[in-house]
Amino acid sequence: MLTVKNIHQYYGGSHILRDVSFQATLGKVTVLLGRNGVGKTTLLKSLMGLVPIKSGSIELEGKPIQKATPYDRARAGIGFVPQGREIFARLTVEENLRMGLAYKSGSTPIPSELFELFPVLKQMINRRGGDLSGGQQQQLAIARALAPKPKLLILDEPTEGIQPSIIKDIGRVIRMLADRGDMAIVLCEQYYDFAQELADDYLVMERGEVIARGLGKDMEAQGVRQLVAI
Repeated sequence: MLTVKNIHQYYGGSHILRDVSFQATLGKVTVLLGRNGVGKTTLLKSLMGLVPIKSGSIELEGKPIQKATPYDRARAGIGFVPQGREIFARLTVEENLRMGLAYKSGSTPIPSELFELFPVLKQMINRRGGDLSGGQQQQLAIARALAPKPKLLILDEPTEGIQPSIIKDIGRVIRMLADRGDMAIVLCEQYYDFAQELADDYLVMERGEVIARGLGKDMEAQGVRQLVAI
């Protein structure tokens, strides 16, 4: 679904991403790990087109998208859940979900599946996003990204600041989405145990480059916990 080849990215004179390559496959969760400040969020923003790359290529279903705008990438089938959630605090839950359908016809209904995945959103459909708890806001952010039925879902630190019960719910949803087989998922995560539980494939970054990769089931044996320990 997603093929990233030899991408480089700079902020001013700083070389932030260094020759990064990887693939994300339909039906699998590709987990991106690394300490703070190693370039993980920059990589995800580059995939979404929020940060331009200096060189290299990004392909979605075999088509190059590295020069496409963020909204064209969304139309092509990429859903993005940013770090910090970035929901619209003054809009209702329903209006936030409709923002995920912004490029669709105005009559496009909110998929009922979203309320099956996150029942609390149905209960709070008319409540403002800013009145939700942090965990509920994260569920809303994920549902908003899922509303247009993306082929690739990118999540940046979805467990950050979230209570354990909702972390479990989010993990269950991510696994369910991957197991359906019609979506590739790229998950950037600091919480090692959560990442290991979900990972089909993993990448570890350090100083802007990939220093380790492999199968999720091999993470413990390959010492990944020690590589990302602070």
